Amino acid sequence: MADAPLRLEVTCLGNICRSPMAHVVLEQRLADAGLADDVVVTSSGTGGWHEGEAMDERAAAALRDAGYDPSRHRARTFTRDTYAETDLMLAMDASNLADMTDLAPTVADAGRVRMFRSFDPEATEGDEEVDDPWYGGPESFQRVLAVVERTSDAIVAAVPRLRAEATG
Repeated sequence: MADAPLRLEVTCLGNICRSPMAHVVLEQRLADAGLADDVVVTSSGTGGWHEGEAMDERAAAALRDAGYDPSRHRARTFTRDTYAETDLMLAMDASNLADMTDLAPTVADAGRVRMFRSFDPEATEGDEEVDDPWYGGPESFQRVLAVVERTSDAIVAAVPRLRAEATG
C-alpha cells in the first residue's frame, strides 16, 4: 500500500454512542485484517456537547461484552478542519450527513462524505441510517453493534478501492 494511510472519520451527533462504537469496531477489524498501519480511524460528533467525555456507558458495555476495548475513546467535534485531516467521512444518519456537508469547504469536499451504512450489505434504499440507541435499552445498543460489525467488515473489504479513490 502507499505510504500515507487512508484516513476515515465516523460521525454521529454527540460522539458518545454510534460513532465511537463504529470507531472501536472498525479499528479492531482493520487490525485483525493486518491493515492497522494502512488505515487511520477517528470519530466525532456534529454537536460539541460531550467534547472530551468517554463514550456512553451503555455503548461501552455493549462493546466490552463483545470483546472490544472502549476505554480510549474521548468525544471530539466534527469541524470544517476535519476535511483537511480525512479522506472519507462516514455519517451515521441523514441529519449528520447534512451537518457535515454544510461544513464542507468545497463541493468536491462534500463528495467525500457518505453514509456509514452505504457499505452495509443489508442496507436497503431508504434504510441507510444507524438508529440512535440513546433512548433505548441494552437491546438498542446490541442492534447498533450488529450493524456496525457487518458494515465494518464491508469497509475493511473495500479498503483497496477506497485507497485508490482517495489517491486517484
